[in-house]
Amino acid sequence: MADTQATPTHSGSNAADDSNGIRDTVILGSGCSGLTAAIYTARANLKPLVIEGHEPGGQLSITTMVENFPGWPDGVQGPELVENMRKQAEKFGAELQMGHLVAADLHKSPIELDFGSKKVRTRTLIVASGASARWLGLPSEQALIGHGVSSCATCDGFFFMDKTICVIGGGDSAMEEAMFLTRFATKVYLIHRSGSFRASKIMLERAMAHPSIEFLTNTVVEEVLGVAEKEVRGIRIRNTESGEVRKIELQGFFLGIGHIPNAKFFQGQMDLDEDGYILSTENVFTTRNGQKIPGVFCSGDVQDRRYRQAITAAGTGCMAALEVEKYLEEHGR
Repeated sequence: MADTQATPTHSGSNAADDSNGIRDTVILGSGCSGLTAAIYTARANLKPLVIEGHEPGGQLSITTMVENFPGWPDGVQGPELVENMRKQAEKFGAELQMGHLVAADLHKSPIELDFGSKKVRTRTLIVASGASARWLGLPSEQALIGHGVSSCATCDGFFFMDKTICVIGGGDSAMEEAMFLTRFATKVYLIHRSGSFRASKIMLERAMAHPSIEFLTNTVVEEVLGVAEKEVRGIRIRNTESGEVRKIELQGFFLGIGHIPNAKFFQGQMDLDEDGYILSTENVFTTRNGQKIPGVFCSGDVQDRRYRQAITAAGTGCMAALEVEKYLEEHGR
């Protein structure tokens, strides 16, 4: 989240500041979770301010076909789904602004948020800032995201029925992704840059014993092939010990190297786990030294390292919004 001014993108005619310039609620993040929270708080007449963050629309904005979101029997494009949610939130009075959090003070009441040249005070806060997938950073990889390159096996595995694919990584996440993808793919290459693994012994043994998984260790990917065709056609890999370079034909490229939760600005102010995910109780209550932080809630992938689905993000967004409404009622709003 860079130091950038928050510039309104929605009319301020129904701004929710009271006479002291204090908002009832602010939502950090405009993905599935944040927009669901916005819909619910807007319908409760709280006129939420939604800060869109560095990835407006969240990971859905770089997803192609979504076939597992209820209510869309023929599937829906990720950007279309998130845009419809945005319109729905604005219809009920949510205000969306572009902005990037610079600093936050959760010890104060009201809570103070700094977006560079703009500061906001709010009685409640929903942190729905999500988590960003870790990528290798290859130009060819980035060009093919949504066209055979994916960071979510659960989301996209179905599209690779009877295909050959690869998974990048050496931890439990990579093993789980590879094992899951064998339900669809006929062949899964598991590619790891080292000869040793961070994965737990049991997960590693299961993956190694699977007949459809082939391990390529001490191997790095230099290029994902198929940019011109706009679909993954293969990969060019290099063995880091021998220097041998070769190509493998495949149709799917999955990242299993984890996610980065967008919660760094709350370090020291709320409880985070060893990887930076927000530790929550009852899914949406944030804590500090194990005690609930008054008025501060979280939802979506910033606190969910296990499921990371659009529907679970939406569910916790709903829960956080209902808790905000309850909290404000209890405090005389």
